[in-house]
Amino acid sequence: MRIGFDGKRVVQNFTGLGNYSRFILDLLNTHFPENEYWVYSKKKASDNLKIPKGVKFRHPARYKFAPLWRSYGVLRNLKKDNITLYHGLSNELPFGIYSAKIPSVVTIHDLIFLRFPDFYPALDRFIYRYKFDYACKKATRIIAVSEQTKKDIISYFGTPAEKIDVIYQGCNDVFKNPASDEHKKRVSKKFNLPDNYLLQVGTIEERKNLLLTVKALRNVPQNVKLVVIGKQTDYIKEIKEYILNHKLENRVIFLKNVPVEDLPAIYQQARIFVYPSEFEGFGIPVIEALYSGVPVIAATGSCLEEAGGPKSCYIHPKDDVQLSWTINSILNNPSKSAEMVEAGYEYVKKFSEAELAKKLMEVYKKVLNHA
Repeated sequence: MRIGFDGKRVVQNFTGLGNYSRFILDLLNTHFPENEYWVYSKKKASDNLKIPKGVKFRHPARYKFAPLWRSYGVLRNLKKDNITLYHGLSNELPFGIYSAKIPSVVTIHDLIFLRFPDFYPALDRFIYRYKFDYACKKATRIIAVSEQTKKDIISYFGTPAEKIDVIYQGCNDVFKNPASDEHKKRVSKKFNLPDNYLLQVGTIEERKNLLLTVKALRNVPQNVKLVVIGKQTDYIKEIKEYILNHKLENRVIFLKNVPVEDLPAIYQQARIFVYPSEFEGFGIPVIEALYSGVPVIAATGSCLEEAGGPKSCYIHPKDDVQLSWTINSILNNPSKSAEMVEAGYEYVKKFSEAELAKKLMEVYKKVLNHA
């Protein structure tokens, strides 16, 4: 097959949708090297993104028309390149792809902008809804990254359930191997990590719910600190004000610009990974924590039970007392912590690259059979 991909996130995003897009390319190139993979993007990829060497790129002939090219003009290139099918990796498809009779797949990551509209400007919500709805209607098949996202697609867009396949996301390979003691010591010194700490990773925005973890910290032993890694938004002002008012300055540590190769050493030295997000499409940091051998506490209400498995702990995203109690129950019970780690290792096998690649190729075959 000759498979085309929307390359906007591949070359421009260094987290989230970009990581997913590059993960898919690497996954397919590794497990199905017999196919050709073409990425359509207005920009060239920088070397540090480590795009597989076998991937081919196609860019617009005139850069000033690039935004229109991605949504409309790319169809001409897809036909010229004899693309077997096209995969929109980040919630969108080119307009006219159905009438152009090009088989297509779109990955829908989440519909958070509909569930939590107050977190998004009105214009953004309007554009997202139009593009997502169009993609779900016109795609030959849809990939949802969780059962929760599948339910939301059905609920908000009226999409038939049989048109949607659930394929979970994986994580970067760097999390799948234990960091050496030397690396851990070097990273601990580099970031001045405490001896005992909880870890929370993700954009510091209201939905990610860092304030709940900070509140829970008050009822956790004083020698346990909280390490936070993530891009900061205006929400950080509320967090820091609470920290200051409750004299927690010495217990909450914010890390910036952490290289991905140092993340596993930080994960693997944490006592507990905390992820009380109010809503997620999937929750890759939870998978990273399971691979890192760290007990996970996440929030109920979205898909995090799918990511964390039956032996992780789950709390209500508004209940800081329940969170502190759960943290303490793990800290004070080494056998419970060990059981959670062991079960996490077993559960995370379902996110293996071989399994995900197989499921993805099965979707592509369904698309071609339908066409």
